[in-house]
Amino acid sequence: MATLIPFLFSEDSRAQAEFYIGALGGEIQSVMTHGQAPEPNDAIKDKVMHLCLLAGGINFFMADSIGPLTQGNGISLNLNFESGAEGREAFDNLAAGGTVIHPLEPVFWGGMYGQVEDKYGVNWMISC
Repeated sequence: MATLIPFLFSEDSRAQAEFYIGALGGEIQSVMTHGQAPEPNDAIKDKVMHLCLLAGGINFFMADSIGPLTQGNGISLNLNFESGAEGREAFDNLAAGGTVIHPLEPVFWGGMYGQVEDKYGVNWMISC
């Protein structure tokens, strides 16, 4: 059986990871830079090659992009919370500096649902 781990490329993965820790709780578990790789390239030695993040009880991998990033709308990360209070807190935290696409509100299928694009261009769907 496979395990799905979101892998996010970023202009500054350390800052983005800290934002998610503030929004969802958690911690950076490990960071490896290109300078730590065998035969490192001095031009990118300080860029993050691999960052492991635990946020909101979910494992994420992240890395600094070497080339230009194009943010897209082809994927969203869906977080499902047990309580409305947890969902509201995560929604509000992720929306800080971002754009609310659909407000977190009651939906016909039960519970609450909302969508937000965070300040890094990542789309989040919140259910609670």
